[in-house]
Amino acid sequence: MPVFVHVLGLAVFAQGTSEFMLSGLVPGIARDLSVSVGAAASLTSAYAIGMVVGAPVMAALGARWPRRRALAGFLAAFVVVHVVGAVTTSFPVLFGARVVAAIVNAGFLAVAMSVATALAHPAKQARATAVLLSGVTLSCVVGVPAGALLGEWAGWRAAFWAVAALCLPALTLVFRSAPADAAARPRDVSVRREARALRSGPVRSALVLAALVNGATFATYAYLAVVATDVARLPDGAVPGLLAAFGAGAFVGVTVAGRAGDGQLGRGLVLALCVLPAGWAVLGFTSACAGPLFALAVVQGGLSFGVGSALVGRVLRVASSHAPSLSGAFATVALNVGAFLGPLLAGVATGVADDYRAAVWVSAALATTAAIAVTAAAAQLGESGA
Repeated sequence: MPVFVHVLGLAVFAQGTSEFMLSGLVPGIARDLSVSVGAAASLTSAYAIGMVVGAPVMAALGARWPRRRALAGFLAAFVVVHVVGAVTTSFPVLFGARVVAAIVNAGFLAVAMSVATALAHPAKQARATAVLLSGVTLSCVVGVPAGALLGEWAGWRAAFWAVAALCLPALTLVFRSAPADAAARPRDVSVRREARALRSGPVRSALVLAALVNGATFATYAYLAVVATDVARLPDGAVPGLLAAFGAGAFVGVTVAGRAGDGQLGRGLVLALCVLPAGWAVLGFTSACAGPLFALAVVQGGLSFGVGSALVGRVLRVASSHAPSLSGAFATVALNVGAFLGPLLAGVATGVADDYRAAVWVSAALATTAAIAVTAAAAQLGESGA
């Protein structure tokens, strides 16, 4: 595996920490900037929207730049907007900074996925994708709890400064170690021609599956803390451990998927997708008990992120031949559409049912839809035995 892929993974870790750490900083932001908790929480939605909008736009822009310039430019902009966020006393400015951070994050991730798969040997492209996504899972295990603790000890601004500082080594390494083939100017890049790849049935199928699985993942993840405290009646101090358990499972799942995946709808992927809704259903029935809650957090974290990583590899496999510059953007958009819609649907369900366990049943429903779709797609493509 090229060393530069791990450099990209370091940058993704820093960006993932920024994306997910906000949940622990909302009270401090609301208090310091004199806004409601609801308004401060809207910064999370702002980031998700920025990721969805930014991925195709920034990838299209970055496709016309040398790879090194695109990666360094997006990462440098990410650092700058975090410095702005750390020093501002205006909530609208902070809101705008979060949107811009998400847009450049999406651009970086889209370009990084394309570069990582281009640098890796064809047999190791799934593993290259997993290295990038492991940066996200590590941010859940390490970065987010660390950001929450830092915010508690030194204020939410310190967490923004820490993310900016964490990006600097990666930015330096991008300038110094980007391989020549990753820095070469793309030739004959046609955004319109590459966008036509979305008309392909396999591409659309892979995108829908990725969105459904990620929607299922984040429908429950967004409510995991309140399920622990309000349903299982665990103390607040148990929440970081539960989130870390989910993140640890996710890291293992991504690692296994990276070593075993090949971007096809093989038996292993189809089986994992069929098991996934059953796991959410069991969690829905047993979430009032601490033991099953922790155990299933690990299992479902591993299955969800493992399957999600394999589906990202699937998107890159089926789209890369016709859209080498935008395939990473396609995958980024699919993941973030799921990350936005899953918690949104879970919020509606929990409000109607007046029970936080409804979020888990939303995950089960989305995962069941994905399982039905993947079974039909595998049968149609004749890849279930590949």
